[in-house]
Amino acid sequence: MTVDTHAIRTVEQLLAVLDLDETRARTTEDIFTGSSHPMPSGRIYGGQVLAQSLIAAERTMPEDRAVHSMHGYFLRPGDASQGITIAVDRIHDGRSFSTRRSQAYQNGVPIFSMIASFQDQDPGLDHAVPMPADVPDPESLLPDEARVDGLPAGTARMLSDRAADVRHVESPLFLPSDDANRPRQAVWMRLRAPLPDDQRLHRAALAYLSDMTIQESILRAHGVFWGLPGLKVASLDHAMWWHRPARVDEWLLYVQESPNARGGRGLAQGRIYTRAGELVASVAQEIMIRVPERQR
Repeated sequence: MTVDTHAIRTVEQLLAVLDLDETRARTTEDIFTGSSHPMPSGRIYGGQVLAQSLIAAERTMPEDRAVHSMHGYFLRPGDASQGITIAVDRIHDGRSFSTRRSQAYQNGVPIFSMIASFQDQDPGLDHAVPMPADVPDPESLLPDEARVDGLPAGTARMLSDRAADVRHVESPLFLPSDDANRPRQAVWMRLRAPLPDDQRLHRAALAYLSDMTIQESILRAHGVFWGLPGLKVASLDHAMWWHRPARVDEWLLYVQESPNARGGRGLAQGRIYTRAGELVASVAQEIMIRVPERQR
């Protein structure tokens, strides 16, 4: 990977957000504090609080016990101008599995609640749904920030300032697309600069990336795009299962689809693969989506 100083800086900023401070303010919980990414919307990016909550829970685990699943709920919008406090409950430690609950707070109220399960390395059955065979290589695709003609100048800057290099196989959904209205898409993604070799950090960074673009399979099914006046989207929950180790500073393919939308909500599902075709993780998220009446 050829890396310039700007790319390194974006990843250093992500690492700073994931570098939590630990206190022991309460006797029944482990307490951590962290900073927030500045965001144009003023709201905390959901992937940030996912990753921070996971890092906090990982800090209470032995190194040989890795997260295999998490289920979380976004309770309130977070304020990106403020820091965040995360309380971790050590719910259970068994012979092979451990369970932790992380709750993220701002101004004394919870904004996100997550339960995660951790497991020792164990042998067992092994199979996986194969990666799609007809997806173009990431090098043949332009990065998203190079595909924003017609949008305000600040949009390209915002995209290039994020730590992730994201490349849509279909047209990005910043503007109306000529693509068919299908409830599926694929996206290549990786961090712009190398991370340390710590797999805990890579798992947390994968959680960070997993919230990026997954909602779009719902929008794409109806020809809706992010810049549509009056569109309102908010993540309600997020579930993730880690299957195999991977590096997030190498190309990963995020295959996404939406099986259902109804009642102002949409469900999106995703599978994340290494470039070699190994299934790394599965993701599910439900969102609230409100579309202007004329677009329904």
